[in-house]
Amino acid sequence: MVLALALGMVISIAYRISSKKSGRSYSANFMITLILLPCMVSVVILLVGTNIARAFSIAGIFSLVRFRSLPGDSRDISCVFFAMAVGLCIGMGFLTLAVLVTFFIGFAMTGIYLSGFAAPRTEEKELKITVPENMNFTGAFDDLLEKNTESYSLDRIRTTNMGTLYELTFLVKMKKGVDEKEMLDAIRCRNGNLNIILCRCTAGEMVL
Repeated sequence: MVLALALGMVISIAYRISSKKSGRSYSANFMITLILLPCMVSVVILLVGTNIARAFSIAGIFSLVRFRSLPGDSRDISCVFFAMAVGLCIGMGFLTLAVLVTFFIGFAMTGIYLSGFAAPRTEEKELKITVPENMNFTGAFDDLLEKNTESYSLDRIRTTNMGTLYELTFLVKMKKGVDEKEMLDAIRCRNGNLNIILCRCTAGEMVL
């Protein structure tokens, strides 16, 4: 159990390093979960042993827990499987294998994120523009988007404020060195100074 906690700490540190490099926020509660998960899984494996009835009972318990868990991104899910694999190794008595797996996958994960492998050159963002109902918004912002973005597409149109306003949602890839404030100011001059939101899908929002 002490070894499981130590290896869980290594997994948690690797998760934190990869989170900082990718620019994503990380949850302290999730880091604690990664520390404790190998220990818990190893205890479960020790309890099950070769008893088939116990194995099916615990499988049913885990299936109930699954439906009460919050959704996460692929990186979080891979870390959960990582911790569970280490716990399985420890529970089955393969302590050396557990140590090797932890450090090998941990170094691989941090190395991939630190190297920037598969990182997109330009990040896709969401641009939400609110326009009045009497405005013909078809093509109204195309010249500004062509000037400031590498690519853009109109993803969604919906009505707001009891149908008196329209909200246009564009998926955009900003050009490097573009002054976002200047672009938003130009859009404000066309949409009557209504709300504009520029945000990442997993980050905070910039509202004007």
